[in-house]
Amino acid sequence: MLAYIGRRLLMMIPTLFAVSLVSFIIIQLPPGDFLTTYVATLAAEGETVDADVIARLEARYGLNQPVYVQYYKWITNILFKGDFGYSWDWGRPVSDLIGQRLVLTFVLSLSTMLFIWAVAFPVGIYSAVRQYSAGDYFFTFISFLGRSTPNFLLALVLMWIAFSYFDMSVGGLFSSELEEAPWSWTKIKDLLAHIWIPMVVLGTDGTAGLIRIMRANLLDELHKPYVLTARSKGLSEGKLLLKYPVRAALNPFVSTLGWQLPGLVSGSSIIAIVLNLPTTGPLLLKALRAQDMYLAGSFIFILSTLTVIGTLISDLLLAWLDPRIKLGQR
Repeated sequence: MLAYIGRRLLMMIPTLFAVSLVSFIIIQLPPGDFLTTYVATLAAEGETVDADVIARLEARYGLNQPVYVQYYKWITNILFKGDFGYSWDWGRPVSDLIGQRLVLTFVLSLSTMLFIWAVAFPVGIYSAVRQYSAGDYFFTFISFLGRSTPNFLLALVLMWIAFSYFDMSVGGLFSSELEEAPWSWTKIKDLLAHIWIPMVVLGTDGTAGLIRIMRANLLDELHKPYVLTARSKGLSEGKLLLKYPVRAALNPFVSTLGWQLPGLVSGSSIIAIVLNLPTTGPLLLKALRAQDMYLAGSFIFILSTLTVIGTLISDLLLAWLDPRIKLGQR
């Protein structure tokens, strides 16, 4: 096990290096840069920028240097100084911008993931054990409905219902008077009162998908010979169900950690924009549109790192959960 973990950690180094390099190059591919976009915006507003001013800004931000020099400075500052660079669009260090929204994004995404598991796990078991029952057909219908409904449309419908019938606004994660207030018990309670709408909206699609996966996997396990053998030895149905087939059917829940871990940071940009959520998703989208390369590159680098770490964690948990999986063996 330790040798396997060591090999995976060593493989992470060239993987993350390649990802950071490719990400930085892709961000540079669109014509121009942040300064070009900024000057074009001023021109559209009827303002002009002197050529000397543009030259000074290029020198200040290093835009007059080759791409590989910009990348080298960026990646070495991250590795040796923990400095992710400077956001030109916001006029602030990248680490400050990410840190402000990271906590709220993590809380929202973690709540959504727990909601998905708490609903999908028992419902999937029920649908498999009570196959073709009225409850199974009901949850199947709800699952298909959840998978086919776009999350942003569900968000708009819930916002309309809340405003029209309950005279309340469900946009954002805080009330307007508490958005800029320091953290307190009152602000935490306000967050809990607002978080349920985005949690349900973000979790609908994932819940519906995992219900179907759990049902299908458990049905496959329930008809295998080891289940019949355990039942013939007098093992109770509840103990038999949870000890063997459910444990084997949990593999999809664990294997999805590889992409759920970066999802804790990225959030859903479209839903965050619709619900006016102060998470990192809209910040990343704005950075990409403005060609704010250090902010966008730092986001992509962080998400890639979390994806690699999440994949390692999911592989280790799968090996612990399922004895059929042997690390490092065919």
